[in-house]
Amino acid sequence: MKNIAALLVGLLIFCGITWTSASAGDGLRTWERFKRLSSPGDEAFLYDTFPENFMWSVGTAAYQVEGAHDKDGKGLSIWDTFNRGGTRIVKGDVGSDSYHNIPADIRALELLGVSHYRFSLSWSRIFPNGSLSSYNEKGANYYKKLINSLKEIKVEPVVTIYHWDLPENLQAVFGGWGNPMLVDLFKEYAGFCFKTYGDDVKYWITIDNPFVVAWHGYGTGKAAPGIKNDLDLPYTVGHNLLKAHAAAWHTYDKHYRAKQGGKVSMALASHWVKPSRNRPESRWACQCSLEFVLGWFAHPLFVDGDYPPCMRQELSDDLPVFTAAERQHIRGTADFFALSHGPSLSFQLNASFLFGQQEVLDLRMLLYWIHSQYSRPPIFVVESGWFVQTTTKTKDAMYITYLKRFIMDTLKSIKYDNVTVIGYTAWSLLDGFEWYREYAIRRGLYYVDFNTPNLRREPKTSATFYGKVIEKNGFPLLPEHQPVQGVFPCNFAWGVAANQVEIDTTPTQFADPGVYMWNSSGNGELLRLEGVMAPPLRPVRHCVDYASIRQQVADVRRLRVSHFHFSLNWSSITPTGRASEANTTLLAYYHCFVSELSRANVTPVVTLCHHTERSSIPPQLEGGWESKDTVQAFAEYARLCYHWLGEHVKMWITVSEANVDSLGFTAGHHVLLAHATAWRLYDREFRPRHGGRVSLALYMDWMEPAVSFSRQDVEPAERVLAFKVGWFAEPVFGRGEYPPLMRRWLQHRNSMDLISYQLPVFTEEERRLVRGTYDFFALTHYTTWMVMDGTSHKMLEVQLSNDATWVKARLDGASVVPFGLRKALGWVHTHYRDVPVYIMANGVKEEPAHFKDSLRVYYLYNYINEALKAYILDGVNLQGYFAYALNDRLDPGFGMYGHVQGEVIEKASLGNYRHIIAHHGFPDPDAPLQQCPGHPDDTCHFHGCQLLAKRSVVGFLSLVGSALVLTMGLTLYYATRRH
Repeated sequence: MKNIAALLVGLLIFCGITWTSASAGDGLRTWERFKRLSSPGDEAFLYDTFPENFMWSVGTAAYQVEGAHDKDGKGLSIWDTFNRGGTRIVKGDVGSDSYHNIPADIRALELLGVSHYRFSLSWSRIFPNGSLSSYNEKGANYYKKLINSLKEIKVEPVVTIYHWDLPENLQAVFGGWGNPMLVDLFKEYAGFCFKTYGDDVKYWITIDNPFVVAWHGYGTGKAAPGIKNDLDLPYTVGHNLLKAHAAAWHTYDKHYRAKQGGKVSMALASHWVKPSRNRPESRWACQCSLEFVLGWFAHPLFVDGDYPPCMRQELSDDLPVFTAAERQHIRGTADFFALSHGPSLSFQLNASFLFGQQEVLDLRMLLYWIHSQYSRPPIFVVESGWFVQTTTKTKDAMYITYLKRFIMDTLKSIKYDNVTVIGYTAWSLLDGFEWYREYAIRRGLYYVDFNTPNLRREPKTSATFYGKVIEKNGFPLLPEHQPVQGVFPCNFAWGVAANQVEIDTTPTQFADPGVYMWNSSGNGELLRLEGVMAPPLRPVRHCVDYASIRQQVADVRRLRVSHFHFSLNWSSITPTGRASEANTTLLAYYHCFVSELSRANVTPVVTLCHHTERSSIPPQLEGGWESKDTVQAFAEYARLCYHWLGEHVKMWITVSEANVDSLGFTAGHHVLLAHATAWRLYDREFRPRHGGRVSLALYMDWMEPAVSFSRQDVEPAERVLAFKVGWFAEPVFGRGEYPPLMRRWLQHRNSMDLISYQLPVFTEEERRLVRGTYDFFALTHYTTWMVMDGTSHKMLEVQLSNDATWVKARLDGASVVPFGLRKALGWVHTHYRDVPVYIMANGVKEEPAHFKDSLRVYYLYNYINEALKAYILDGVNLQGYFAYALNDRLDPGFGMYGHVQGEVIEKASLGNYRHIIAHHGFPDPDAPLQQCPGHPDDTCHFHGCQLLAKRSVVGFLSLVGSALVLTMGLTLYYATRRH
């Protein structure tokens, strides 16, 4: 036999030459098909329901849950023996004790509301030594009682005849599945099951996951019976398993189908395989991976009764050979495709079959591959789910995220891909013995307390979730899920944000007063006339002399926004931290920038200090925000900016996004005092003259409870919001104090930890200073986090994660969750009622080279629509929205302008945002058109606006031409005058 690890080289050569003959169906096209689907629309959550009569199921396996391993005449199975061998001490002797708890399991099923229950029969319970001669009536009656109990609650049984627990006697006497004698023994056992239980069973699984039985039971030794180091035996075992299944299927087809009307199949398992590289040979390797695991058994059943071409090519000397009669006997012996999809499968235990590719959990693409590869069979997902750690009790939020993801994959497969999926089985009903992982993980929807005498069952949050999905038959579209039609008011502030602006304080070269003459008879160069100066074109320098300002203002103007938000750099304006030593050249530049924005009918919105990891605090302010001296230094800096820029700036943000974890409680206290001092200063000295408004901007990603229907899970989300948003919001917009929840929680933590978390106390004077220092509520919002109890954030005892069904930005993995913005706005409205609210920055990061930035188009449309819902439906006093960001040069990955070799490129998102602005939102086509007087149009009043409204290259050439004409005119004028 060839070394399996060396298969890849030969595989790729083979695939590259003869692949057209290697595919039984169109499975190879799956990777290309899903690559072409619209993104991110195809990835978004699908609100829809499953077909009528869809089978909702839950499952267990006998050895995992039954227990009573030697009770009432049951014989030993290979798993009983395997778990007593070597150093293994953890056994499944008791499992979940379902043998003694049929009523408890039936109650659990009834509460779930499932239509089907998949369970397995224990061969050694019915026939202790494996043969019909050892029939055990008590064991057989146990399953009759279970089936009758299921019928009473109108739950249909889905019965697995063999789920890995071979009678130990058959292993000891015959060598287990390596011996073809087991084919007839299994046929007899299956025939008994059909005869005894078949009148009440419409779905049969002959053998569960034969890959694990063959490869890990008789190859790697990681499953019972634990045989390893025989390279040929797994293929012999697989050969016999296929023949045993076919024998059972024909027995049912010949003797029982006409009367009982049931269906029979074999449960096959795999995960999806993703190409490591976007190359044909990688996709061929993926195809071969699936054929080595899933196709090993699926190809004989659904195609031609023989092994898939990839296996035959690579293992020609090692694979057993079916005779023509055997191929005919095996082919077509599956009435449906029974698919298992979970953590105990396929490549996880052996990566050699991946051939250098990547294993992923995408169920939807796997369903489509089966659909395409095997001529569109009806598919019953007979096992699906994931696991949580054994320490998890009834709050299993992470399990829910996987369950929701797999159910969503199934729904999309039906609705989008036209795959015939007839049922879904969540795994499993109960916590139990998890094979080679023993009791280290839990997979049940019901928590089993293994320390109680009766192994008490308790529903987990996942059970409640699954029951709700079943009750609703999926995820029905509700009004809150649908886009809303409507418009924002005429005075709504449409803006774009940038963390900073481009600084270039060098005036344009065309301010040169020199006179030049064209050397037409020589080399054609312009020669400067020494001693000759043109009369000054302008007596003083104007703001239009800064080409960088003209370009940036033109870029902003093309967006048709009414507002532009950017941040100043404190350390650049006052490098020493003293306002008396300010950089007046830079201040003059900023003054020109805001004045030119105003001339272009764009309202400047200026942030004095944007808190980042590399904060703009002048380095000479020792201690930074940890020092109270910084408060007064910031106030002096604010006065300086108000003085220089206040004539044109009517909206100010003192400090933006200071409420981050990296800022300690003492530093945060000083930031609040600095903001309040700067606000009071403006209110006292500048508001009467300039009439502007001032506030601070808070970073506010939404915190979604991991299990929204559980009050216990809502509390951690409220705790995080109190610490991340209420920390700064409550002193300013509320009572002038920190949220009570913060103080209570820190007292709780201080009583438990050696570390003391000290939250400062406002003096009465500070409380009066801080409270009410706002003119609006400004927030920045980018994404949503799922919150659950955990330890990743030690102080708050929470864990932040992402829902598996949320759209993800590929560049940084951020979740795109539009409803999070609406909920964040609702939180502000609930806590601070009718305060005016501005969304100061909202955007998503995407590959800068993607000028057709479909993710950002999707993001802006849906987030703005959720903002409109907050305004129209929730009564939020929303007055402005700022998309982030203007361009990639200053905010890499976030810009609506791209740049290629100096050329400015408008991305697709820019046009879409401009369209939304032009229509004030999403107007109802049947409603009268909203008329807004004075809405910004194409007219503007700053120098060079019309010129720079063209593409940059055209504008540059026009400017050069104009200057050349002017220079030649002056040259001729002076030459004539001198002559």
